[in-house]
Amino acid sequence: MDGRHSAKVRRFMFDWLDGIAPRLGIGTRPAINASTWRMVSRIESLAPEMESLNDLALKRLGRSLSYRARAGEPADSLLIESFAATREAGRRRLGMRHYDVQLLAGIALVHGAIVEMQTGEGKTLVATLPLVLYSLSGRGANLATVNDYLAKRDAEWMTPIYEALGLSVGIVQSQQDFDARRKAYACDVTYGTAGEFGFDFLKDRLMNREISEGRGDLGGMLTGKTPGSASKLLQRPYWFALVDEADNVLIDDARTPLIIASPPGEAQAAEQALFRFAAQAALELQPDEDFEVEPQKQTCELLGRGRSRVRAMKRPDAIESTSLLAIYDAVERAARARRFFIRDRQYVVRDGKVVIIDESTGRAAEGRNWRDGLHQAVESQEQIEITVPSGHAARVTLQNLFARWPHLAGMTGTIATSAAELARTYDVAVAVVPTNRPAIRQRLAPVVCVNQAEKFARIVTETKEMHALGRPVLIGTRSIDKSEELSQLLEAAGLPYTVLNARHIEKEAEIVAQAGQLGQITVSTNMAGRGTDIKLGEGVSDLGGLHVICTELHDSARIDRQLVGRCGRQGDPGTWRQYVSLDDDILIQGYGPARARRTVARLADRLGGNPEPVLAVFRRAQQRIEARHVRQRRLLEYVERQRAEAHIQMSQDPYLDAAS
Repeated sequence: MDGRHSAKVRRFMFDWLDGIAPRLGIGTRPAINASTWRMVSRIESLAPEMESLNDLALKRLGRSLSYRARAGEPADSLLIESFAATREAGRRRLGMRHYDVQLLAGIALVHGAIVEMQTGEGKTLVATLPLVLYSLSGRGANLATVNDYLAKRDAEWMTPIYEALGLSVGIVQSQQDFDARRKAYACDVTYGTAGEFGFDFLKDRLMNREISEGRGDLGGMLTGKTPGSASKLLQRPYWFALVDEADNVLIDDARTPLIIASPPGEAQAAEQALFRFAAQAALELQPDEDFEVEPQKQTCELLGRGRSRVRAMKRPDAIESTSLLAIYDAVERAARARRFFIRDRQYVVRDGKVVIIDESTGRAAEGRNWRDGLHQAVESQEQIEITVPSGHAARVTLQNLFARWPHLAGMTGTIATSAAELARTYDVAVAVVPTNRPAIRQRLAPVVCVNQAEKFARIVTETKEMHALGRPVLIGTRSIDKSEELSQLLEAAGLPYTVLNARHIEKEAEIVAQAGQLGQITVSTNMAGRGTDIKLGEGVSDLGGLHVICTELHDSARIDRQLVGRCGRQGDPGTWRQYVSLDDDILIQGYGPARARRTVARLADRLGGNPEPVLAVFRRAQQRIEARHVRQRRLLEYVERQRAEAHIQMSQDPYLDAAS
């Protein structure tokens, strides 16, 4: 398709949107309606005029639009010409002409929406539309994505479009020094990760504090340069932010604040001794007898017998002055770490350090630590060097950070079901954009098994059948250990396969790009490889396309939808099947141990019949977990708001130290 939809097709899309929006709870701001499609028609009408311009004239048009924007002309009055010019730059420089539905998505983004676009619908190209428009004012437009690789890839890929219109592009990467970052932020369009934007915001906040209080040059200290060489702020005032993979950034990561820690104090040896003592004590205690386990909240609480046993244990001299209450807390954290934080599920050990695995993406969350001493408890159980927890020099949540941009928009493949939370937290609406071509992927009947062993055996059998047909297979798992266990079974069955998890992150894009080739078998943790399209190899469409196997339900239905969306992109054929077993973690996490046992006993009698009612029980457990996560994010939002208000009050009280 060339993107030129007929009036009849546009009317159908409009009616479809009107019908689905109320069911998804989508707000009316910004609306995707007949008026929006008329804007698309006006952009299309300018195509012949844009194609007649030579390269120099196209660049002059970009500069003319910039002059008008800097003179105060609103974005809406520039939108038609800006989108038409951007579309022509894409056609001319990259051979990629924005489809009508991509223009539709761009209009929604300009008006402050979080746009849901299916996998493979070209979100990277869509991003250029609002980024160009908002950068024309000279105030900068930022695109925040989930990792350095995607930021660099997308920026370099789309740079010819920006350059054709006379705009500059900067990339913020994790290893850059202050000067390189400052230069990137000064560009018209800046790509980077949400984490890097957040940490640079915190560095600027600390520099402002140091400069205002005359306590030296923080920039020089952080960069190792001479005083005064890095005292200027990194970022300019915020204007427009476009968040890629918005569900991951604005929802999943919102529970974890970004923190710049203070230097460790003199109590380092005592803190390390306490964590090591607690780790050893947790090994000697028995669940249900010495401590109570709460699987749903993932906590452990010492009982009377457990406290008595801890008091009777021989303690190192370094913690003799530590209170019993602090020791109890440390032991409870150690028990929690041992019970709920499992190597190759929640984290990996790399180069002698604990690296967290992002459960929603399967990627390593480099530089992120669990708070409240939990990270140190995990380090203690792994018997590696303990990074002593320290005070917070500065902190911010992603909720707080992105609320600071006057204009905020986002893109993702799955967000509509979280529209209410986004509206309340970020004051943005959700717009669902129709696919450029109808999705024809097929859902196969789900399979419910007694236990994981049976489930994995049936998955291997199905994979073998698909491989014999030549169809590529993508198997999604929740954790590294399960992906590697399944890989061993595939190897034992004589099947060739490729593994994609946090251990193979450097090959992520290459593995994902090959996942649609003839006979390819890929085992992936959750959505590792997210952001890279799976394109079908020659002849694969005729065989039925990519087959996706979901090995269990994730904590969030959005992640399951992302995995399913890997097949059937851009109208390609594809199939998917959901597997679950009665020993899946989601039942205990959703219902609690006692109710989960009763549920499993009831479901065991119904195996062999219609799997849909059984699967519905799993989905209800998933919904309970999702609701709990929403409450956690709401609580974090409240705590951070109270913290900010307290800081403001302290800074205004002449009798209190604002930096305390």
